[in-house]
Formats: sequence, C-alpha cells, structure tokens
Amino acid sequence: MTQNDVHGLTRQLILASASPRRRQLLEQVGFTFDVVVPDVDEDAVSTSMPPEEYVMELAQRKALWCAQRSAEPVVVVGADTTVVLDGVVMNKPRDTDDARRMLLRLQGNTHTVYTGLAVVGRGPDVVRCNCSATKVSFRPVSEYEIDAYVAGGTPMDKAGAYGIQGDAGALFVERIEGCYFTVVGLPLSLLSTMLHGLRVPTS
Repeated sequence: MTQNDVHGLTRQLILASASPRRRQLLEQVGFTFDVVVPDVDEDAVSTSMPPEEYVMELAQRKALWCAQRSAEPVVVVGADTTVVLDGVVMNKPRDTDDARRMLLRLQGNTHTVYTGLAVVGRGPDVVRCNCSATKVSFRPVSEYEIDAYVAGGTPMDKAGAYGIQGDAGALFVERIEGCYFTVVGLPLSLLSTMLHGLRVPTS
C-alpha cells in the first residue's frame, strides 16, 4: 500500500517515504513492510539548522506523522536526505533551471550527502534518530552532459539534482567516502542497528 492513509495496514513495519529507491533497498535486504507517504511540509523546517539536525528533524516528522495516525502498534521508519556544498543546502530542484545550477556547482567538487533516519517504535512515544554523512566527489562535467541529464527528467525528485542508484547521475560520481547507501537515501547498516535497538527483527 502506497498512499497518504494509515488505515488498512497489514505489516508491522512502515516506511514513511515516497522514494522508490528507499523501497527498493528495503526489499533488497528482505524486509516486509507497507509504505505510507506522510503529508509533511518540508519547507517548514529551516535549512539554516546544522545539516545533521535538519535531516533528522524532517525524518522524525515523517515517521511521527504516520505513527500518530495508526490505530495499531507499528514501527515506522522515516528518512530524509540532503546535499551540502560549501554550507549551501541543496534539496530537490524547483525546476530544470535550478537542477542545472545545482549540477554546475557540484561538478568538479566534493560535497556531503546527509541522510537522517528516525524510527518510531510501536507508539509515538518511542523515537530514535540518527544521521549518516558521506562525501561525494564529482568529476568535471560538461554543460552538454548536464543539459542532457536534466532533459531526461530524473534529477527532479532527488536532493542535489542527481541520483547514484539506477540513474545516469552515477556517471558524474568520481569517488565516495563513506556509506554508499547514505547517498541512495537509506543507510542500511545504521537502520539495522536502530531497529535492533528497538528489538525489531530485521530478517
């Protein structure tokens, strides 16, 4: 089930995210879960916060939105990802021009991807939050390559206007330092540790 509704849930574990990449990662490692898309105003959280706090706050709001609306005791996973270069936060681009500007800034530079996780355990009073950060270096990328990538449409739903999993944006990435899955949007090792802390089976 993928909707803005927590009624009719059949699983103990809920993913509070519209991201197909996060869903694919959970499926890849064998989780059984439902998906609920939270109705959270991401613009209500200031990007002037330290990036670790920013992504954890948004992840927590998403997870709590789902947990507080469930009549059944469920475990909810919320996540949020942002890209930061030279102190500037880059979320999803507003339009194609914004995507192009982001990619032009990222090319030839090293930025940091932050993914915050929040796990709400069987009730909205049990909340765990954490954050993972990974450095990503882009090779020099031509304007022609950027224009072609933006024209394909895939950057529009991604922080920093690029994707690294199943996406041509991976061609821009020269190297990473840290957790690859943080860049995808769901650091699996960190999530597993958090779920074990709440005694939630992960297999």
